[in-house]
Amino acid sequence: MENAAAAPAAEAPIPDFDVYPVRHTIASAGPWSSGTELRWSDGHTSRFHGLWLRDNCPCPNCVNPVTREQVFDISTVPEDVAPTAISVDEAGALLLNWPDGHESRYHPGWLRAHCYSVPATAKIPVTTWGGGFDIPTFDGRQVLDDDKALLEWLEALRSTGLTLLRKCPLELGAVEHFADRIAFLRETNFGRVFDVRSKVTPDSNAYTALELPLHTDLPTRELQPGLQFLLCRVNDATGGDSIMADGFRIAEALRIETPEHFRALTTLPMEFRNRAQTSDYRTRGPAIRLNDNGEITEIRLGNFLRGPMRVAEQDMPLLYAAYRRFMSMTREDRFRVSFRLNAGCMAAFDNRRVLHARSAFDPASGDRHLQGCYVDTDELLSRIRILRREPANGTV
Repeated sequence: MENAAAAPAAEAPIPDFDVYPVRHTIASAGPWSSGTELRWSDGHTSRFHGLWLRDNCPCPNCVNPVTREQVFDISTVPEDVAPTAISVDEAGALLLNWPDGHESRYHPGWLRAHCYSVPATAKIPVTTWGGGFDIPTFDGRQVLDDDKALLEWLEALRSTGLTLLRKCPLELGAVEHFADRIAFLRETNFGRVFDVRSKVTPDSNAYTALELPLHTDLPTRELQPGLQFLLCRVNDATGGDSIMADGFRIAEALRIETPEHFRALTTLPMEFRNRAQTSDYRTRGPAIRLNDNGEITEIRLGNFLRGPMRVAEQDMPLLYAAYRRFMSMTREDRFRVSFRLNAGCMAAFDNRRVLHARSAFDPASGDRHLQGCYVDTDELLSRIRILRREPANGTV
């Protein structure tokens, strides 16, 4: 059942639209107690369960070749399904025969990319930052006109969570042009595009001249907006500097320095409210959200949008201690960067990660007008994948 792989050659369909370079070939393939074991040319070993391999057969009978969506139902085969024959063909692909006569052929680049044996596949690099961060800066007009510049901007935004664009157009609604380069705007009760300026009858502290503490926007929603764009049209007022901090960096520091406070903010919920004459949004959730691996994935914070704490009596002192500690850390210079948004400059940032604030300004000293909009993170990731997609899906 073991065959040495030849160099990959002819093209063939694979289960999705992504590109899977063949950096390592299959040196041998054989049975494993629960499925199939592959040994690669670089010495790595991959083990795939029988159910997983049958579930991921890429043939046209199992995957719609047009939509690349699955049509095969894994519940229709026995739980202990295993291949009856294992081989590697002349092009380097894995061939499996199944008890019911079905045959599956797997692209080696795809198999290696989806290997779930140790070590795990590489993660998307995330660069956290603190005070003194040199914010990645791009030419706004190039981003609007050139897909290569667009991809560079979006990948930097995904990695660092904060970017600046200069030389942006100034007409009303111009911020929407940048959102359109990605996908769809996320409309809220503040509109498709919202105006950040001092108002006579504001429905948010953002629409006053007051200082705003570091926060995420709309922590009152079950799903906070993923990306926020703030394009400055005019800023002639005294004050009103922008302040940013990487919430992931602060949370990691909290985990190290006061772990009991970190645990409290990841497990004890807080309530957030945004109430106005025509809307009333409320939600409960922890300030720091983790994934299954304990990695920080989201910060939810807004002191001016926070409702009364509502946890068990014995947990109340700990929650307040943890929250006060986190808030005090947001005021430390080691985490903060500040800058002035001038006309034609746009800040684009990950709203579920980067905390943003504003110093107070004097509306009598001059006009200050920013326009903003939201785009969900799913749209960013989808656009990056499309921009990186190549005509051919690799070889084999």
